[in-house]
Amino acid sequence: MTHLIDKKTVWLKLALRIFSIGLLPTLTAYPALGAERIKFNYGLLESYIPISSLETYARTGKLDNDLAGYSHYVDKKQLAQLRQVLLTPIPLNQVEVSQFLYTPIGERLLEKLGKVIQTESHLSGFYAIRAALILSAADSKDFTLLNVLHKFPASAISINLNQSLAIAESLQNLVNQTQNAVAFINQQSQQKLTITSTLKTIPLMDLGKIGSFRFSKQTITLNDLSRQRRFPADIYLPTAQTPRTIIVISHGLGSDRTSFAYLAEHLASYGFVVAVPEHPGSDARQLQALLAGTADRVTNPRELIDRPLDIKFLLDELTRLSQSDSTFKGRLDLEQVGVIGQSFGGYTALALAGAKINFEQLKADCPALEDTLNVSLLLQCLGLNLPNTKYNLSDARVKAVIAIDPVDSSIFGQASLSQIKIPVMIVSGSSDTVAPALTEQIQPFTWLTTPSKYLVLINGGTHFSTIAESPNATVPLPTQVIGSSPALARRYVKALSVPFFETYIAEQSNYLPYLSTDYVNTISQQPLPLSLIKSLTDEQLQKAFK
Repeated sequence: MTHLIDKKTVWLKLALRIFSIGLLPTLTAYPALGAERIKFNYGLLESYIPISSLETYARTGKLDNDLAGYSHYVDKKQLAQLRQVLLTPIPLNQVEVSQFLYTPIGERLLEKLGKVIQTESHLSGFYAIRAALILSAADSKDFTLLNVLHKFPASAISINLNQSLAIAESLQNLVNQTQNAVAFINQQSQQKLTITSTLKTIPLMDLGKIGSFRFSKQTITLNDLSRQRRFPADIYLPTAQTPRTIIVISHGLGSDRTSFAYLAEHLASYGFVVAVPEHPGSDARQLQALLAGTADRVTNPRELIDRPLDIKFLLDELTRLSQSDSTFKGRLDLEQVGVIGQSFGGYTALALAGAKINFEQLKADCPALEDTLNVSLLLQCLGLNLPNTKYNLSDARVKAVIAIDPVDSSIFGQASLSQIKIPVMIVSGSSDTVAPALTEQIQPFTWLTTPSKYLVLINGGTHFSTIAESPNATVPLPTQVIGSSPALARRYVKALSVPFFETYIAEQSNYLPYLSTDYVNTISQQPLPLSLIKSLTDEQLQKAFK
């Protein structure tokens, strides 16, 4: 009997932790007539929390007798988080929620949730969650998680703790491994700093500050008839007497070309021509169309091909304009091109650098998609819907790339990333929950064989830290999702992209000292301390896990 009590204490404690800091944010992301209680099941053991108790606590901050017994298993911070999550408005309407939940990605997420959040008879909660979310979204003034719970079409919401604890264990393993890898990278960065800081070096400037070049912005419209694809691009032209090298910026999924205007302007102030295309089909307009009901998917698998081809077509068009348009004539060096991309744009940059779509890796990884904690695989595995053929996505004009929070572990894998021969910088946020740092950036960094490679780690950075808020944003991101000090994260990107492209695109070797732990240490600040390493092996990574 004592053993059962101890076991019950353990699973209740874990249940409350999962519920307060795990399942609630998940429900909020993909919001679920009449549930009265939440039932936790673990083998033969069951326990209940009345939803009325949660509502009383959320609205008044008071714990009634039913909830007080559980409060001993979580700390005050987690209770505060629970209260906030229950009452935080969800900035979507009924049409937008419905549209997303009926897409293939939305349904796959519901399948995953349905294994944990079930009906009272322990059936998958797939349909009940979807109904609750849509019904709750109809009440635009009270679309909160608390209202979602009230709209659940059963008298009880059953939480399968066997599944929950398995997920929690997998999550904890990922967290532990990530923390160990991050600690190792930070340690290696500091060791390198200790070794090199004894050398006499010239004082380094802060390249996060604006440069000396003036520039103008031109917007062009490209029309690739071969793909029936029409899209705009902003071109930032510095005032200079000689042709300038070109940097292309590729935005992420659901974003647009304004999201990195801050970086385009910064690079242009250092004399680079910067071209920022908008990728139709995976931009903010596509997300707007999805939520408005005029599109049926988050993105088409074809975007995995079209995005790199957009940039190749853009470079071809700039070549034509440099010969026929007085605005561009004599101002572009199209043989030295750099690409920088974030998330889906990071994939785009690596594809242009020479990484090929790895269908064998996708076939190996994607069958286990329902069990993964890596959300980015939902995007990567769309590649299996493409014809299995060789796609020519690389471009010899591209001489160096920066990939920020890239998605690449399965769409490329080791076999493809090891084929990249040009300089690569990978920027990773240690708190990225969309494209997890360990699986999507740190491990893939060990697969790179190019001699000039850099891994930049923003400790505490999220998937959205480096993205400026777009005026065209469809769904505003809450500050908890963006993370702390996004302005600092963007400053890091500015300060490191300048010396990287000056060194490897403009071929100015005097900028190489800025690609060092010394420089990174001079610009690193709390609450997002920065680390940089230039090498990491899989053996070192495995040792860090132990």
